Amino acid sequence: MTVAALHAHLSTGATHVCHCWVLERQDGLTLGFTDHDEPLTFDGITFQPQYGLSARALSSTTGLSVDNSEALGVLSADAITEADIDAGRYDDARVSTWLVQWDNPEARQLRFSGTIGEITRVAGSFQAELRGLSEPMNQPLGRSYLTTCSAVLGDAACGANLSDSAFSIETAVQAVQGGQIFGFNDLSAFDTKWFEGGLIEVQSGTAAGLSGVIREDTEDEGQRVLRLWQPIRALIEAGDQVRLITGCDKRAETCKAKFANLLNFQGFPHIPGDDWLVSVPRSDKANAGGRLGR
Repeated sequence: MTVAALHAHLSTGATHVCHCWVLERQDGLTLGFTDHDEPLTFDGITFQPQYGLSARALSSTTGLSVDNSEALGVLSADAITEADIDAGRYDDARVSTWLVQWDNPEARQLRFSGTIGEITRVAGSFQAELRGLSEPMNQPLGRSYLTTCSAVLGDAACGANLSDSAFSIETAVQAVQGGQIFGFNDLSAFDTKWFEGGLIEVQSGTAAGLSGVIREDTEDEGQRVLRLWQPIRALIEAGDQVRLITGCDKRAETCKAKFANLLNFQGFPHIPGDDWLVSVPRSDKANAGGRLGR
């Protein structure tokens, strides 16, 4: 890639330039688009013109605001489909925008890099909010002093091995209602409520690659029933393979008893509560100068 070559071309005044976009979804699918009238190829990606995004709708601003950075495009059965958008497959997809000399694609410059935010759809087209690299600076950082654990189950701070057969299982869905309620026949090795707060990851079928958070893990007439907080937004049928991952309620007692992982507990279980902080001497108890009970 030669930015200097592009600048030299632009200085001539008679330019042959276009825009190219790359979308990289979380599941690894990469799509290339261009507003040129013929396909272009660089970095091993072919940029197709028939599904191109609109360069006129792309703008950016200084600061941390993302409200006026957006791109427009058309829904296509061969590229970006309404079903995939509804399923959330483009949520947080990475976006890169290039200014390219179309008769010499090696002369190009990266103009934008970020992720897709909110997507709206109307009349066969979509409008996607583009969030720049500064967007993470809008997120709160640091730890909070809480009695519960601040780690994400299975991350580096937690250290729990979720690939252990005690904490996850791959199985087939026996029954499903609305993409939110799932029935299983082969979870007898796990106690009821074992998967509450955990994840269901779809591994086959139309919804492969999608996941949901488990709200309830109950038993009904000999069948285990898992209910999600929100439905998975794609078709799931009986027989589809899923991976179930146990959950954690973030308490020190659970960390010790369920995961044998108390040394990595990231909470502060002995912090005095609000009752202790506002406690005062009481006439019905001895006030001999000792510590106040919690």
